[in-house]
Amino acid sequence: MGMLTDEMLLESYHLAIELDLEDDFISLLLAEIYRRNLTITDYSLQ
Repeated sequence: MGMLTDEMLLESYHLAIELDLEDDFISLLLAEIYRRNLTITDYSLQ
């Protein structure tokens, strides 16, 4: 996960949810987002 930029990580998280990927994969992404102290934004509002 360290190779992903913050932006790529957040985009991956949102895309994983949109594509309804495995919960375990989404949890891994979310754990890394929390570890980096990033804020999840709702792209649908932009």
